[in-house]
Amino acid sequence: MHEAEGGIAVGTPVFRRTALALAAAGFSTFAVLYAVQPLLPVFAEAFGVSPAASSLSLSLSTGFLAVALLVVSPLSEIFGRKPVMTVSLFASAILTLVAAVMPNWDSFLLVRALAGLAMSGVPAVAMAYLSEEMHGRAIGLAMGLLVGSNSLGGLAGRLLGGALTDHFGWRVAMAVIGLLALAAAVAFRLSLPASSRFTPQPLPWRAIPGTILGHFRDAGLPWLFAEAFLLMGGFVTLYNYIGFHLLEPPYSLSHTELAAIFVIYLAGTVSSTAVGHAAGLFGRRKVLWLAIVVALAGIALTLAGSLVLIVLGILVTTVGFFGAHSVASSWVGRRALRHRAQASSVYLFMYYLGSSLAGTAGGWFFAHGGWPGVAGFIAALYGLALAVALRLAVLAPLPGREG
Repeated sequence: MHEAEGGIAVGTPVFRRTALALAAAGFSTFAVLYAVQPLLPVFAEAFGVSPAASSLSLSLSTGFLAVALLVVSPLSEIFGRKPVMTVSLFASAILTLVAAVMPNWDSFLLVRALAGLAMSGVPAVAMAYLSEEMHGRAIGLAMGLLVGSNSLGGLAGRLLGGALTDHFGWRVAMAVIGLLALAAAVAFRLSLPASSRFTPQPLPWRAIPGTILGHFRDAGLPWLFAEAFLLMGGFVTLYNYIGFHLLEPPYSLSHTELAAIFVIYLAGTVSSTAVGHAAGLFGRRKVLWLAIVVALAGIALTLAGSLVLIVLGILVTTVGFFGAHSVASSWVGRRALRHRAQASSVYLFMYYLGSSLAGTAGGWFFAHGGWPGVAGFIAALYGLALAVALRLAVLAPLPGREG
């Protein structure tokens, strides 16, 4: 049972059930979303498109997901958190299976865009669910576990996508990812407890723009929204184009070898949970900027000529990014006193907008400056993210809250 008036506490059976269900949701969503990322060079060759155009298989999904978040999150206020997330998981899994049989590039991109729409029912709603249902001392760990499951899903999608493509082709790879997503949707449906601290209610749609704009009147939330854009924009650009760099001489990696690098995503699972927990103990404002400095150091390492140092740089950047995202995302839930689903949706709108816009823009830097051009672009984004984090470090907290 939920603790009286306190929410779900760490170590209870309901905490474990909730963690399992949301881990399945995060795993499925990110596996479906990012399975195409190591396949961008494959798409460029198979369909005769440029690296920037091939990135649309990811950028369209994240772009449509970003816009849909602003609509789907309010729907969860009406129909409930769990039902919206359940429909989202099943729909995105089915669309991934459909993508595997699309005959041409345009139809494939159309299905990927629709999958982005379908996926929108999980990210912001899951954040709102945790903010409502968790005990205050458990939310940092719970959010860290959610972000960690995202990294596991991203790892599985990328690793399986690359390895299966090498041996059986990209269509088989997409089909396998779709089947895994279906299994995760079933696990979610069976495991997640229904909301006990939230009651669905009609939402006046005409009031939604006002409630969203209300979050921008807060002294801290707009900075957290900007942080989402900058952090994710840099991170997805790294993973979009590092593959093109490492497929070229002198590295000349195979797609399976390239996919193996995505095992680094396991570091994201560990860092998001550990840094999220540390933020709960020592304060978000003391932890966020340090995580971004770590990510910047990782980008610098990717400029080395040694493959070992490049891989180490990807690892360090991954640790820093997931730690920073875990802190920033949980901060939104604590900072927003009302309409948390909308606050979470705006954060994730900016998050995926950064993925879509910066992830595609990185193709211009790669075409004109190679990997050093891309690394410089990412460093600029993370430099701005560090400035925002330092601004947040001196933000006056809300009465009675660390945020």
